[in-house]
Amino acid sequence: MKQNIKSIFVLIFLVLNLSSCSAKDDNVTSITQTATFAKGADVSWITQMEAAGKKFYNASGSETEGMTLLKSLGMNAVRLRVWVNPSDGWCNKQDLLVKAKRAKNLNLRIMIDFHYSDSWADPGKQNKPVAWTNYSFDDLKAAVAQHTKDVLNELKSNSITPEWVQVGNETGNGMLWEDGKASVNMKNYTQLSNAGYDAVKSVFPDSKVIVHLQNGYDNGLFRWLFDGLKSNGGKWDVIGMSLYPTATTWTTLDAQCLANMNDMVQRYGSEVMVCEVGMNWDAPDACNAFLKDIIAKTKSVTNGKGVGVFYWEPECYAGWNGYPLGAFDNNGKPTAALNAFN
Repeated sequence: MKQNIKSIFVLIFLVLNLSSCSAKDDNVTSITQTATFAKGADVSWITQMEAAGKKFYNASGSETEGMTLLKSLGMNAVRLRVWVNPSDGWCNKQDLLVKAKRAKNLNLRIMIDFHYSDSWADPGKQNKPVAWTNYSFDDLKAAVAQHTKDVLNELKSNSITPEWVQVGNETGNGMLWEDGKASVNMKNYTQLSNAGYDAVKSVFPDSKVIVHLQNGYDNGLFRWLFDGLKSNGGKWDVIGMSLYPTATTWTTLDAQCLANMNDMVQRYGSEVMVCEVGMNWDAPDACNAFLKDIIAKTKSVTNGKGVGVFYWEPECYAGWNGYPLGAFDNNGKPTAALNAFN
C-alpha cells in the first residue's frame, strides 16, 4: 500500500511539473511572438482611396481588402498617422479608429504616428494645428499631452493597444515651429517631445515611444538631434528613421543607414527601426533588392536592436495623390517589390 501511495505522489508530481513546463513554454512563445521582427506598411491613405473607388487585387486578379492583401504578402504590422483637425477629415481620430479596428481584426501589430499638425509634418514644415496657433508654450505642451491622451484613450476604449507610438513625424529639426524648432531651441523641442512621451505612457505604459527622423543615412543629423534631446532630459524608447533611395543610390544609402543604426545602438542603447521606406513604383526589381537588403541589414543590427522596417503607403497606386513611390501598379496589383516581405 505504501508503495502504491508513493507511486501516486510521484505521478501527481510529474503531472504538475509537466503542466508547469507547458505554461513556461507558452510564455516563451508569447514573448517570442512579441519580439518578432516587424515587417509593415503605413496604410493611412487606405480609407480615402476606398472612398475614391480604388480597389486592390492579388496577383491572380481577385479583389482583396487592402490590409488583408498586404498581410498575405508577409507583413505583420501597420503604421497609421493621425492629424489634429484635418480640413477633409481623413486621418483624424475617427478615421484612425476605423483603420485600427481593421488592423486589430487581422491581428496586425499597430504603430500610431502623431504629426501634431492639421496636415503633413515633415522636414520642410512642422506647422502647429490652427487651434493651437496662439497658445503659450505651457499651453502648447498641455495640448500635445491632451491630444495624445485623447486619441490613445479612444483606441483603449475599443480594446486596441498600439505596440509603438511616434511623438512627431520626421522631427529632424523639432516640431510645432517656431516654439519647438530644435535648431532654435532644443530645450523647447525636448519638453514638447517629452509631453508626448509621458502622455503615451500614461495610457499605454508598455507601448514603445519612437522619435522619428528623416534621412536615416545621415549620422551627423541623428547625433546632433539625439545628443540634444539627451542633454535636455529627453525620453524615447526607439529611434525611428526614414530612407528613400533611388534605384541607383540604394546600396550606398543602405550601408550608411546600417552604420547609423549601429551607432545609435552603441551611443544611446536604443532600439532602432526604419519607419518609412519607398522607391519609385516603376522600378520594382530595384525596390525588391533594396527592401531585401534593408530588412537584412536592420535584422543584423548590434544586439538584435534593429526591430522593423515599414514601407510608406505601398498600396498607393502609381501617381495616387501625385505620389510616385508606392508599390502597386495602375491596375491595383502589388508589384514585385513587395515580394521582399515574404
